[in-house]
Amino acid sequence: MFEQPRTVLLAGAGGGIAKAIGAELARRSAGITLLTVSRDKGERVPGHTGKRHHLSASLDQADAIASIEHFLCECSTPPNWVINCCGLLHDKTHGPEKSLDQCDDNWLMQSIRINLLTHLHLAQALNRQLQRRQPLLWASLSARVGSIGDNRLGGWYSYRISKAGLNMLIRNLSIEWGRRLENSCVVAIHPGTTDTPLSKPFQTNLAPGKLYSAALSARRMVDVLEQLGPADSGQLLFWDGSQLPW
Repeated sequence: MFEQPRTVLLAGAGGGIAKAIGAELARRSAGITLLTVSRDKGERVPGHTGKRHHLSASLDQADAIASIEHFLCECSTPPNWVINCCGLLHDKTHGPEKSLDQCDDNWLMQSIRINLLTHLHLAQALNRQLQRRQPLLWASLSARVGSIGDNRLGGWYSYRISKAGLNMLIRNLSIEWGRRLENSCVVAIHPGTTDTPLSKPFQTNLAPGKLYSAALSARRMVDVLEQLGPADSGQLLFWDGSQLPW
């Protein structure tokens, strides 16, 4: 089992699931140190009484790497948990493509910037701070639709492509950090369809009981993360801890 969190770096901290994860971590350990990164100024985490450091940054920009490195150097305690919740499914003018003819280069690249580069840049910044004996648990919020082996329906080209890229990043990262660090675990985790703005346009077609509150999704994912060890590194996990195919 992996070491319990003392300092958690939470990226994409302004999103619905990330806020719920922060609140769940605070509920379990009010004195936990939270390092949060998001585009906004950072909101107070309900129930959290420990130290809090916030960085306002857009992680999809390459120049964010230097800002994150500086931020981590300023924080007295390096994170032993990192949870990256950055992700994009739609905006006001674009949604998941139902067919090949709907694919648009600009939207695909935007999906890759948010769903992949935000995780890559954070890993690059953290990589230069890591010490061999420093325990580290990294979890990226991914999606089941990013699984190539599980794809039976097609469609959603940009989202699937960008999440599949994220899954490959996680697999690569688990191998590199597994060689470099004595005690690391790197996973991607699918939270299930959660009642947040990201899923809002697609909730009407869900079967009863398949839409989960952010608090429930956070609680289940933290339960899974608390049970992980180095032997679990390099996996794509479902919200209940079961393994999904890449």
